[in-house]
Amino acid sequence: MKGRDFKIKVVETFAALITSAFGLVAALAWNETIKAAVAQVFDTGNDIWGYLIYAILVTFLAIIMTLFIAWQADKLKGEDKSE
Repeated sequence: MKGRDFKIKVVETFAALITSAFGLVAALAWNETIKAAVAQVFDTGNDIWGYLIYAILVTFLAIIMTLFIAWQADKLKGEDKSE
């Protein structure tokens, strides 16, 4: 591997790590926000029912968003094939 190729790989890896770190920070912020909203809306405090509602809500959102992102990716792939 040449020096230039190595530098490119380092920068690409660094960019991926920084992007992942910001994604983690955003996820943690949303985690706290959703927990607080569930506790306030359902008046659950820190009991097990609050955590259960939170887990179900987050799971549902994860499924919906994953399906939406996959649908968008498939849609874009289809547009590439038609060009």
